Amino acid sequence: MPNIKSAIKRVNVSESRRAQNISVKSDMRTAIKKVETLVVNNDVENAKSAYITAAQKLDKAARKGLIHKNAAARQKSRLAKKLNEVNA
Repeated sequence: MPNIKSAIKRVNVSESRRAQNISVKSDMRTAIKKVETLVVNNDVENAKSAYITAAQKLDKAARKGLIHKNAAARQKSRLAKKLNEVNA
């Protein structure tokens, strides 16, 4: 543990940001899995609404720098592709 006051604060701030980042990333992963599960079960209507939520969570994670913006775009594209295959 650091002795300098500013270093102590940096540790605290880093820990709180880390906890928030973990939460956002976990929500993102859960939303993606939910869409994939609904697609496998052929539940098109719920999958569409879950896709919208997942896309928002991916965008949020990309905005915060947790994942790269191209990674978010790739994930959204793959989810949309799966959704369209079931929809067709």
